[in-house]
Amino acid sequence: VNTDVCPGIATSLGADQVPFAAFLNPRGVKLDVLAGADPPKLVERVKALSSRPLDAPPVSAKASAAAAAAEATGNEDLNGRLKDLVNFSPVMLFMKGSKVEPFCKFSKQAVEMLNRHNVEYSTFDIMKDEEIRAGLKDYSNWKTYPQLYVGGELMGGVDVMKEMDEDGTFMEAMPGGTPGGEKPLQERLKDLISSNDVMLFMKGNPDTPKCGFSGKIVGLLTEHDIKFSTFDILEDDEVRQGLKEYSNWPTYPQVYAKGKLIGGLDIIKELADEGSLREELQAEG
Repeated sequence: VNTDVCPGIATSLGADQVPFAAFLNPRGVKLDVLAGADPPKLVERVKALSSRPLDAPPVSAKASAAAAAAEATGNEDLNGRLKDLVNFSPVMLFMKGSKVEPFCKFSKQAVEMLNRHNVEYSTFDIMKDEEIRAGLKDYSNWKTYPQLYVGGELMGGVDVMKEMDEDGTFMEAMPGGTPGGEKPLQERLKDLISSNDVMLFMKGNPDTPKCGFSGKIVGLLTEHDIKFSTFDILEDDEVRQGLKEYSNWPTYPQVYAKGKLIGGLDIIKELADEGSLREELQAEG
């Protein structure tokens, strides 16, 4: 699916980056997703899902892969299994339920915090493996769930996560997190969209657009003698992915006026056809 042409499908499936694979059952119910280019995980996910009953419930995007990885090690030693699991992903959350359906309020709070900070993480549902559930408590000397691991090391539970979030050290502990002098992503995005009265986030630049939609929108703004600045989202993947969630708009190009999202090519073209494009861009804010 071309997300620029069919943004509704991308939004309905939760596609927040390209490439993005969604696995559906014969009734069209979403079972699982895989974001990003990762051929080994794609093969692993296909194998795992193809062996499931057709009426099996949906699973979280990475929990099933994490469970499969633990089983595939062939390591019957519990500590070995636990070590494999806590190191399965740079950030691992052991919780009750999944990202989509947390089964306790503490797990839900942990998921919400990680999602709010746009952290890439995997999960393991401890309710589906009693041996892991009981063994991990002794392995890390932490008796409650959820448990968050970063780089294979225990960070703590949701109370520790909240405390670190409040004192500003939470993202510093994440892989690729924001160290002391660097602004968090949300602040960067806010500054970017407000850096000029009219901001165009596009693929390429006005002289050399790298997609047809970006080229068309540059032409419309230029034709209507609208002064604007641009940002090439191909040069900064963090901004490219983060802005989609920040503004709840999954495709590019995106036009902002005085820090407010106007929309993409279809909306800009509609405003131009109505003769209200200049008025709309000048009125926003």
